[in-house]
Amino acid sequence: MSTDRKVVITGIGVLTPIGKDLASFWDSLKNGRSGIDLISAFDTTDFDTKIAGEVKDFNATPFFNNPKDARRTDRFSQFAMAAAKMAIADSGIDLGKVDLTRFGTIVGSGIGGLQTLCDQHTILMNKGPKRISPFMIPMMISNMASGLVSMEFGLAGPNFSTTSACATACHAVGEAWRMIQHGEADIFVCGGAEATVVPIGMAGFSAMKALSTRNDEPQRASRPFDKDRDGFVMGEGSGILVIEELEHAKKRGARIYCELAGYGLSADAYHMTSPLPEGEGAARCMRMALEKSGITPEEVDYVNAHGTSTGMGDICETKAIKAVFGNHAKNGLMVSSTKSMTGHLLGAAGSVEMAACILALTQGIVPPTINLDEADPECDLDYVPKVAREHKVRVAVNNSFGFGGHNATLVAKTFEG
Repeated sequence: MSTDRKVVITGIGVLTPIGKDLASFWDSLKNGRSGIDLISAFDTTDFDTKIAGEVKDFNATPFFNNPKDARRTDRFSQFAMAAAKMAIADSGIDLGKVDLTRFGTIVGSGIGGLQTLCDQHTILMNKGPKRISPFMIPMMISNMASGLVSMEFGLAGPNFSTTSACATACHAVGEAWRMIQHGEADIFVCGGAEATVVPIGMAGFSAMKALSTRNDEPQRASRPFDKDRDGFVMGEGSGILVIEELEHAKKRGARIYCELAGYGLSADAYHMTSPLPEGEGAARCMRMALEKSGITPEEVDYVNAHGTSTGMGDICETKAIKAVFGNHAKNGLMVSSTKSMTGHLLGAAGSVEMAACILALTQGIVPPTINLDEADPECDLDYVPKVAREHKVRVAVNNSFGFGGHNATLVAKTFEG
């Protein structure tokens, strides 16, 4: 089968701390609004970190055909279902007029049903094994979001889940892209979902000293590339895209956002949590994505950085960008981290940030890196500090790098007829 089939993006669904739909998400991004606040879901008295990006006032029931199903799913799967429904609605697709055996689903999660695991463990310890819910395993396992989405819409094409920490959603979108290119499907819903703003999740990342403790200034706590950054801020939510083979999209008269042009992936093969000091793995990943897309580094206008607000991570990504883009890195390339507003959505980060890239391409506005008061001396690129910038974006690169040395990069470009 030919691998030159073009892939386009025709639908977007997002559920995030800065907006529970695409319009509110974009309004927050372009206006530099933070979704970080004191945690409301549980008592943080004994926690070093008391802040996160929560999806507040979320009701899952309207997003399920059967209300009982909403109660039998973990929050991460509820997020995925909500974002998937929004993405499919946004795509305008009539499910009765497409071959559903050629319609795939890849929805990943870095951790899966963490709250369910904790709740059921408490029941096990206090009441014994006979009181464990029969829904515990299907609620907890990280592939279930993908399974539930496929069931809800009858999508009978390829269906699986990616789990690669913070690279999860980019891998999900990239693998869907690859399968469409190879003719194994014509259309996918793909992305990631995460719901780790729960006590054990916050405690675990805090024990690693990975989280910001700027509890007195929640909205200023996520500060990628800033010299005073002190760790990332946890976020939760989901980003789901509808991606489609070009002729399939044209045949049904779809509105096309942009072309998904390239995908790269690599391994650091170095350390469980730290990136390679010079960013070689990330650089290889970006180079592969550009090579697959047929785009030169000089043609790239915008990089949505992984940019987590951690000490080593931001420096290593900056080095990787310099290695790939050369002189262009400091002469015309715009880089920003939308995690400065959303927090870090872990396994959902890549697809949510891909949505930001798509909107930058279509709206001609580059979202800012807020809270960048004074850049780290080793972070010396144009990070679009504090305020969004009106600028024509023809090519956008989206980076996601995860614990375990997982690297993934996506490239999108404006669609031209």
